[in-house]
Amino acid sequence: MSAEQQVRTPWIKSSYSGSGGGNCVEVAAAATAMHVRDSKLPGLATLTFPAAHWSALTNSVRHYG
Repeated sequence: MSAEQQVRTPWIKSSYSGSGGGNCVEVAAAATAMHVRDSKLPGLATLTFPAAHWSALTNSVRHYG
């Protein structure tokens, strides 16, 4: 089953992606997890993080760069 079939919530592209393509990341939020994929190869693989782990990661990046 592809990532698109597994994740039923909308995928949102990173605000850092820009309009020229390049290195793009998309995320899809679910009730208990965050899904992450490469927008150029959406059917290839999806990383899934528990919601608490995703929150800890993004908070760490915000505070410590």
